[in-house]
Amino acid sequence: MNFSQPFKLSGLLGRFSPDGKCLASCVQYRLVIRDVDTLQILQLYTCLDQIQYIEWSSDSLFVLCAMYKRGIVQVWSLEQPDWHCKIDEGSVGLVASCWSPDGRHILNTTEFHLRITVWSLCTKSVSYIKYPKACQQGIAFTKDGRYMALAERRDCKDFISLFVCSDWQLLRHFDTETQDLFGIEWAPNGCVLAVWDTCLEYKILLYSLDGRLLSTYRAYEWSLGIKSIAWSPSSQFLAIGSYDEKVRILNHVTWKKITEFEHPAIVTNPKTIVYKEVEKSPSVETERLSFPPRALTSSLFSTPSKYDISEVPVSLQCVKPVADKANPKIGIGMLAFSPDNCFLATKNDNIPNAVWIWDIQKLKLSVVLEQLGAIQSFQWDPCQPRLAVCTGNSKVYLWSPAGCVSVQVPMEGDFQILSLCWHSSGDSLALLSKDNFCVCYLEREEA
Repeated sequence: MNFSQPFKLSGLLGRFSPDGKCLASCVQYRLVIRDVDTLQILQLYTCLDQIQYIEWSSDSLFVLCAMYKRGIVQVWSLEQPDWHCKIDEGSVGLVASCWSPDGRHILNTTEFHLRITVWSLCTKSVSYIKYPKACQQGIAFTKDGRYMALAERRDCKDFISLFVCSDWQLLRHFDTETQDLFGIEWAPNGCVLAVWDTCLEYKILLYSLDGRLLSTYRAYEWSLGIKSIAWSPSSQFLAIGSYDEKVRILNHVTWKKITEFEHPAIVTNPKTIVYKEVEKSPSVETERLSFPPRALTSSLFSTPSKYDISEVPVSLQCVKPVADKANPKIGIGMLAFSPDNCFLATKNDNIPNAVWIWDIQKLKLSVVLEQLGAIQSFQWDPCQPRLAVCTGNSKVYLWSPAGCVSVQVPMEGDFQILSLCWHSSGDSLALLSKDNFCVCYLEREEA
């Protein structure tokens, strides 16, 4: 495993291009495009203000930079560095911006969710979509890029509009049986749209492409409901994480629950492997140095760690949520399927130091990773069942069915990894901290 030198970063804005050839990163108001293999700067663009969001077009030819404070979006071309585009939403403001799947239209959501403006880079035409709902996840595109679903709110009622992305014509418009719609997400095959309600009510609805209600699922009533959802890559399973610290798995045939995964503070099953991160004792050579040189004070010589396999039963560190505050730290806040559909990784927010890895074929808990710090982010390798985890320190953790490893990033100073993202090939990993990022290259044998 090799690491690049650190590069400056702001806002955790570092993204690999979809074709895997470039890496975009932001430093205040500058957009830096690097070659993935050499990390040499290919292009340097200067925006009008501090960048708050970036997104690659699907064909990797353009990068969108959003400056929400100024209500401005700037678009840069990799093929024609002299070409530039500025979209100013003016007094209506800007709260969100994204590409359409064709990479030639930009969708801007104005302040107070008054409307969505669709800007065409090809024809310079502008279209408007009224009544977008102010919710966590209100726009969803099918994986093939043909259709867009939009959550709407009209006359105190929730609706879904389905648009054809090629010409933005309305395909379907129907109301949903939700009190206060919170999010929508297409199945990867584009056949089913999941719509879920506010966390005050446990309710998820599944609609077909023609607007028919296929099924409604409610696990319980009169308590905080859904916190997160994830489709399996095959579209066969829908995982629903909720505030009662459980994940329920629905199947794609009957849309009924096939199992539920609990996240207790004590792991009792002897067949579950619990990897516990422990600090290694410092080497004798380092201890002997009364005045260690400056290099030894870098994170390279911060306390290394390794994994021990704990004997079951194991008690995990639990945090009691503050009951009188909004968004209590309880329930399943993160969940993700592996690319081969074999595993599901979850995090229970009131057991913040643990990652749970479930075997989907056997429908049982396979592994628990118990870390020394709270889980900040985890992400599956896009090509194989291998999970990368970061906990806000200068280490990256990798799990695969073969085992688990803790790797220290050899870097001077304070490098706290808060987020990470895989390259599309699975051969490298961008590690993002508050002020810096580096690229971790995995050997072919490791990969």
